[in-house]
Amino acid sequence: MHHVFFLQDLALVMIVAAVVTVLFRQLKQPVVLGYILAGVIIGPHTPPAVLIADPNTIATLSELGVVFLMFSLGLEFSLRKLRAVGATAFLAATLAILLMGFAGFALGQSFGWKQMDCVFLGAILSISSTTIVVKTLEEQGKTKEAFARLIFGILVVEDILAIVMIALLSGFATTGSLAVGEIGRTVLRLGAFLGVLLVGGLIAVPRLLDYVARFKSNEMLLVTVVGLCFGVSLLAVKLGYSVALGAFLIGAIIAEARQIAKIEALTHPVRDLFSAVFFVSIGLLIDPRVLVEYAGPILLISGAVIVGQVVSCSLGTFLAGHDQRTALRVGMGLAQIGEFSFIIAALGLTLKVTSEFLYPIAVAVSAVTTFCSPYLMRSSDAVVGWFDQAAPRGLVSGLEAYTRWVGQAAAAQPGLAGRLLRKWAWQIALNLLLIAGVFITAAALRTRVFAWWPTVPGGFEGAKALLWLAAMLLSLPLFIAGVRKLQAMGILIAEISVRRAAAGEKTEAFRAIISTTVVVAGCAGLVPFVLGLSAAILPSRNVLLVLVAIIAVAVVLLRRTFIRLHSRAQAALHETLAQPPPDHREPAPTLPALLRDAQLETVPLPAASPAAGKLIGELALRTVTGASVVGIERAGESLINPGPDEELRAGDRVLLLGTTAQLAAAAALLGDGK
Repeated sequence: MHHVFFLQDLALVMIVAAVVTVLFRQLKQPVVLGYILAGVIIGPHTPPAVLIADPNTIATLSELGVVFLMFSLGLEFSLRKLRAVGATAFLAATLAILLMGFAGFALGQSFGWKQMDCVFLGAILSISSTTIVVKTLEEQGKTKEAFARLIFGILVVEDILAIVMIALLSGFATTGSLAVGEIGRTVLRLGAFLGVLLVGGLIAVPRLLDYVARFKSNEMLLVTVVGLCFGVSLLAVKLGYSVALGAFLIGAIIAEARQIAKIEALTHPVRDLFSAVFFVSIGLLIDPRVLVEYAGPILLISGAVIVGQVVSCSLGTFLAGHDQRTALRVGMGLAQIGEFSFIIAALGLTLKVTSEFLYPIAVAVSAVTTFCSPYLMRSSDAVVGWFDQAAPRGLVSGLEAYTRWVGQAAAAQPGLAGRLLRKWAWQIALNLLLIAGVFITAAALRTRVFAWWPTVPGGFEGAKALLWLAAMLLSLPLFIAGVRKLQAMGILIAEISVRRAAAGEKTEAFRAIISTTVVVAGCAGLVPFVLGLSAAILPSRNVLLVLVAIIAVAVVLLRRTFIRLHSRAQAALHETLAQPPPDHREPAPTLPALLRDAQLETVPLPAASPAAGKLIGELALRTVTGASVVGIERAGESLINPGPDEELRAGDRVLLLGTTAQLAAAAALLGDGK
């Protein structure tokens, strides 16, 4: 009978959600609020009868809503955009978490709650709701605006910091203190996970999707993409991180693929389906009796969330160099709490360190702030206009002067030597993160390997030795690349620090000393780094000496091979990030002009054409020349009205539509690229 109850619950949720969607659209109100209200109506806390047979099933389905919402956010918010707003996002998110954490703790103290309730309340109030913000911005058609990109960046950083916060709260709740070593290990594990996933994903995923897209099957592409989404989300959960983080990261990686436009179109309906279930499930958690019993604290906390998030996020965005108008829009878009707040509140109950009333209060505050969120976003432009008119001219001039000063400071470019040193330092840091990921994975597998292979030579110690050797061999290309970067840095530092005019004949000797010192110091730092990472799988001393000898022989014999492997991976990563994804929103020519002046012309595509091997969307032919590709003749077959994701191949005969001048420009571009 379980399948009958499941179908009954799902049918009820979707029918009520459909009715609410129509009703709230007619009333011109945010649909998100309707979904939450629908959850309250059919929830277990609303008499006269319990309509949902198994709320846990709905909660499970709502997790799919989180996955698809975060995945779609990643598709729209590529890694380039995250890098562009990274400094602003980190500053605003950190400031918001600190200020809201303090405000929540102070509010709890004023209510007379116990200390641990106050600590968890501060954490609950410090993280904005990614899913609610994404859905609200999408409903209002503002996801492509500049301030929305800043909001998405802040949300991503907050979600990452929330993972660290949850780990810290777990330790503090059980021991009553914060261990610096545990904080460092948590940050290192998280950084290694992000580094390995992003680098490996950017190298492999776009090429995998290119291969799948060759079959011209929407079904294959959709199944592959959803499989990647669920697989990475599951990996994140298995490693102790949130399913939302994994879904966002794989979405951001897939956003670098050439098929991004088709992927967005295919996944959009699936996301809408499960996101509706997610918001209905939030309503199922709301108990109207709790709203009445704790009405005072709920309203005060909700007001603190709205005011505190607006002030802290606006301040952080402004301090990062954005104007006050953008800063206010960002702050008013983040004035709510959501899914991570539920996780933190549930953590307190699981550890039995918080009072039972804290979780329903968190849900109620989320509902109140979610209700206010769409109206705050709608009124942000009006508030910005009011601020421009009401604020003293001196204050506005001072704010604008600060924004210009920060912008000029950010635009100042370091010299060539500084840019090279910074680039190499980032590459070394990335290599170290990837090495950490390899060793952390090996350490996590030590008990599993022995369970899978109980007859391994040497028993458990033998399994550890094999894992350490495998981790070292996998890391050798990264180690060698890091040493080569250290050598380059040493030479450059020596060149710029020792001038021939000052050192005279001893210039080369001093430079050699400095460059050697840099390399030796860097390599010496690698030794404790590796020993610390491999502590859990480090074999005995005698075995270790033998393994070190094997590693040394591998370096001597396979050094060039390792260098080539790393170079190819680096080239593949650069290739993925070098070209921006195609813009699929090219303006279409107006119909009157099309009917009056359009002509058709067939242009052969030679093997030397720069367009061969590129997607139509990548060429942006209509944007550059005004002509459109309306057909392709290939190997005796005709493709009518090909989409932007169609790849042009050498030997194709391309049918173009446009004016005489447009056709001439397009033919030149397809022929020799000029």
